[in-house]
Amino acid sequence: MSDRHDALDEIDDAVAAAAFRRLVRHLRHRHDAQNIELMGLAGFCRNCLADWIREAGYEGDKAAAREVIHGMPMEEWKATRQSEATPEQVEAMQRSIALNAPR
Repeated sequence: MSDRHDALDEIDDAVAAAAFRRLVRHLRHRHDAQNIELMGLAGFCRNCLADWIREAGYEGDKAAAREVIHGMPMEEWKATRQSEATPEQVEAMQRSIALNAPR
């Protein structure tokens, strides 16, 4: 990453936290947007957000972090919200993940 100034670093933490919470609540509402589709389009999903909050200092384990982001235990999410991934979705996800690699 470059040493250029990033205006994102100037946003107050409380404002950034509010925006993050809005994003998570939006994703909870839009459960039709499958994680595999998010990965294929953007290279991240709800599970990534759970990993990121842990990296940022959230003290819960992986399951607890996923429950915070999904708004329910992961097993319930899978049973009620997750559909089977198509081969095309898996392929798009793999291409997208490759773009996340540091250059």
